[in-house]
Amino acid sequence: MTYDFDTVIDRRGTGSVKWDLVDARFGTDGALPMWVADMDFRSPAPVVEALKKTAEHGFFGYATMLPAYYEAVIAWMKKRHGWSVQRDWICFSPGVVPALNLIVKAFTEPGDQVIVQSPVYHPFFALIERNGRRVLDNPLQLSNGRYQMDLSDLESKLTARARIMLLCSPHNPVGRVWSEQELKDLADLCLRHGLLVIADEIHHDLVYPGHAHTVFPTVREGLERCTIVCTAASKTFNLPGLHTSNVIIPEHRLRERFGEAAMRDKLGSPNPFGTAATEAAYRHGEQWLEEVLCYLSGNLDFVNRAAARVPGLKVIQPEGTYLVWLDLRQTGIPRGRLADFLCTEAKVAVEAGRHFGAKEDGFVRMNIACPRATLAEAWLRIERAVARPASSS
Repeated sequence: MTYDFDTVIDRRGTGSVKWDLVDARFGTDGALPMWVADMDFRSPAPVVEALKKTAEHGFFGYATMLPAYYEAVIAWMKKRHGWSVQRDWICFSPGVVPALNLIVKAFTEPGDQVIVQSPVYHPFFALIERNGRRVLDNPLQLSNGRYQMDLSDLESKLTARARIMLLCSPHNPVGRVWSEQELKDLADLCLRHGLLVIADEIHHDLVYPGHAHTVFPTVREGLERCTIVCTAASKTFNLPGLHTSNVIIPEHRLRERFGEAAMRDKLGSPNPFGTAATEAAYRHGEQWLEEVLCYLSGNLDFVNRAAARVPGLKVIQPEGTYLVWLDLRQTGIPRGRLADFLCTEAKVAVEAGRHFGAKEDGFVRMNIACPRATLAEAWLRIERAVARPASSS
């Protein structure tokens, strides 16, 4: 490999949310942070060089996206995802969550329903409810260790107030990469009921061998007229702190409405570091991505082997993302302690499933985008913690 993903780099004291806030966030000391979706890998060298060049220029005024930026985004989407994006479809947002928040406010009224498929990325719930809209939950169904959509349930729940479908693709936290047929079936339902689909595809580049991501509006004719796709280089290349995302809106009336809402809410403008990093990543970061995907596959193999040594613990096999959904329900840990056990007893900070709307206690989300040594230490702690109750009983 050209890039080194094995070296453990101390990120404490750098203002890292993941590392510097872990003890306060989880109310413990010395926990390994494997919670927030932030890689412990350095970004690609061309990205670092682009940031250095931007800093050396010495001017940090108001910025815009130059033609070269749009060209890089368009080329990436075409090469990696087979979607021909036009320049004027691309709108700026300082992040996918701010974009989703803006869209929900701009395209619905208070009391309208927004569809989610739980367990799902927890900000979805907050941005719906805090804006006075209502969550219409269409829970995913876990069958034989794999989550699936339940579209019959969704269609039975739809009302006249259902306006937007928030699609998480690939899915965070359960790791599904929806098949083309699954997306076609969903598309048929959405077209039939006149739903606006907001596809959060921020993890679209992080897919394991044997699976392929499909951009939602490409699966059926006419979907581009009722779909907004939210993307970014942030998850792919570990750039979330640079607050640069692309909201791709093919239909001009939807795009105009988004633009008006962005101006009204003062969504802001790009920053020169974010645009420089994104352009460099898309132009020169593909080799880094291929190597990180290989490393993540190795990390997932490690997790599967380690989990097999923990009685009752099951790994819901991810097809994409670097997030792993773990099922602790059969480990023998008392049900009342399942949500917080790994953090308090194993000192491994993971996100409890209830934060994602899991209907049953006992699921957690673990971030495995870290050096193998960090992963090994985490699983050693987990094995010891789970074994303690059995050895003392």
